[in-house]
Amino acid sequence: MTRIALTLAASLISLAACSAATGPQVVARLGSNPVVDGGSYDSGGGVTVAVDLREAQGRTLVCGVWAQSERQSVLTQGVEHHLLGSGAVFLDGEALVRGLTFMPEVRPTADYGGHEARCLTTSRPWQAGDEARRPVVRIPGQTVYVDSDEGGLMIVRFRQDGPGAHL
Repeated sequence: MTRIALTLAASLISLAACSAATGPQVVARLGSNPVVDGGSYDSGGGVTVAVDLREAQGRTLVCGVWAQSERQSVLTQGVEHHLLGSGAVFLDGEALVRGLTFMPEVRPTADYGGHEARCLTTSRPWQAGDEARRPVVRIPGQTVYVDSDEGGLMIVRFRQDGPGAHL
């Protein structure tokens, strides 16, 4: 029991140390041309994340929303929290935010511009030219479901291959 508690504490400390987000969440509308990325499950369906950068009090804000396919396998229902938790937003190779679970879910659409998004204040100072820079969303490929029985083995994987949420 002590080993589990120590492992959990070390994991939480490591995760907190990796995160560059420092401030409270705020709400803003995404701009007209947010970065849109995501991926798909090999069982069908997928996830899309739309991200925008903003400036507030001299700091960089990461704002975003996410969507999932309306029709997808029941095997992928409920995996979003873990999936988004493993994601990150980078700018020029620097991780601005690790974990995308702060973002609200929206319906899948062809255009995410103008959606009301949640934003996190990062420790990164806003710099001249940042308004023209494009962040990068990364969600690592991963196994999201495994089940085996006498009939065989069922494995569902996620791969980042572009916007994956479809109507």
